[in-house]
Amino acid sequence: MRLKSLSILVFAATALGGLEARAAGELNLICSADVVICEQLKADFEMTHDIKVNMVRLSSGETYAKVRAEARNPKTDIWWGGTGDPHLQAASENLTLEYKSAALDQLHDWAKKQAESSGYRTVGVYAGALGWGYNTDIFKAKGFKEPACWADLLAPELKGEIQIANPNSSGTAYTALASLVQIMGEDEAFDYLKKLNANVSQYTKSGSAPVKAAARGETGLGIVFMHDAVAQASEGFPVKPVAPCEGTGYEIGSMSIIKGARNLDNAKAWYDWALSPEVQSRMKDAKSFQLPSNKSAEVPKEAPKFESIKLIDYDFKTYGDPAKRKELLGRWDREIGAVAN
Repeated sequence: MRLKSLSILVFAATALGGLEARAAGELNLICSADVVICEQLKADFEMTHDIKVNMVRLSSGETYAKVRAEARNPKTDIWWGGTGDPHLQAASENLTLEYKSAALDQLHDWAKKQAESSGYRTVGVYAGALGWGYNTDIFKAKGFKEPACWADLLAPELKGEIQIANPNSSGTAYTALASLVQIMGEDEAFDYLKKLNANVSQYTKSGSAPVKAAARGETGLGIVFMHDAVAQASEGFPVKPVAPCEGTGYEIGSMSIIKGARNLDNAKAWYDWALSPEVQSRMKDAKSFQLPSNKSAEVPKEAPKFESIKLIDYDFKTYGDPAKRKELLGRWDREIGAVAN
């Protein structure tokens, strides 16, 4: 009996050990989108995989800096979401790994082009146009004119009523900076930003924070990606999204596997999973209203449609180049950041 009991115990320990080994798989993820979609993705992935996801939420600018600083000893396996420019910068510096997912042919051309231009070191997972969201109650109460164009944001009565993120930490704000340079020319864009600074109450760390502040009535207007404004409106806040009349840039939210990833197979499993139509169709459940990159994914009815927005031909290659980024951010620090309110 003792021998039999011992055998049972050994079998049980072996079985549990096997289960523990399978469940002990880990994935170190940095998510650069809104925390709600980050948490949903983590939960959904863990529900369908025996992999524990160690998720950190950082803005895309912060992630790029972290990945660069840890290049000799990477602590991250995969980077999901956030504007494409920092992903392209990481790719150009050989910080991310070439990977061609079997799902690549299922994606929209803009997502595939993102992959091709990076040597398949990143891929598009969603897209969203830049604009702003303003608090309609505040604007009505104070008698402000509806801001339809970039030029309208310079109105003197909007002093202290605008928030935008700092482009050093936020991919959203870097996209805004690069978009204005492409729309106006560099010198003219910086002249514009100097004038805009008079109306800016705060340069936030996170790209979506300005419109969340507008939703709460802490500021009148936030310059953000339009889908972030739509998300606040969908929650019942008095926020109206706007696409600027002069034209605007857009993001290709991207995903990259970090070169030297310690859990490479798990990173590839996440990568393939995150490109599937089922996963991308679920994004709307987290009030994430971007355009999904998989052609078969359900497009949220609330998502701002590119065909109704005056989009510029955003030059991802030029503005995703590390030297160009460094040059623009250096000038922003000197001419805007140094005198910011």
